Amino acid sequence: MIRILVADDHAVVREGVKQIIADVRDMEVKDEAVNGQETLNKIMKNQYDVILLDISMPGRSGLEILEEIKSQQPKLPVLILSMHPEEQYAIRALRAGASGYLTKASAPQELIGAIRKAAIGGKYVTSSLAEKLALELDLGTHKPRHELLSNREYQVMLMLAQGKSVTEIASDLYLSVKTISTYRSRIMEKMNMRKNAELTLYAVESKLL
Repeated sequence: MIRILVADDHAVVREGVKQIIADVRDMEVKDEAVNGQETLNKIMKNQYDVILLDISMPGRSGLEILEEIKSQQPKLPVLILSMHPEEQYAIRALRAGASGYLTKASAPQELIGAIRKAAIGGKYVTSSLAEKLALELDLGTHKPRHELLSNREYQVMLMLAQGKSVTEIASDLYLSVKTISTYRSRIMEKMNMRKNAELTLYAVESKLL
């Protein structure tokens, strides 16, 4: 039996996953978590075979939680299940140790297949993501500017590019306005930009939005 922990702050998503898994004989949703810290606490106390982790949860980002899980239990498979398209986070997630990346629009059979593959130590990569990974290898040292950003900076950059204010981002991420302002300053410096509109244009041209 594949024991699964579903970590997502949306009850609708957790219920949806449970309904999908309920019809599968060799799987069970053993536990649920609504934020990063609860996810880490449950992983420390209980045994799971696969973690289904959302990237956008309150507080610490899913990528930060992923990195902490992998530092504590390197062999524990973590599948990212996100509302964000592959272009935005998939490569970063795989770099951080994820066993695969699925969007919440994925078909139920795709999710089941990914869980089975992760449970036996494999990686679940869609054909479109495989192409992106190959392209990244071809680029070599000529990486795009957003690759200079940390995972948190990248998350804030995308939110700024979407037109969100520093105050809105602080509220969404449960961080202070001062902290987000610091992130924004670092982002602008690393990206060699001055205005949010430049970030928006860059994100659109890079197909990040």
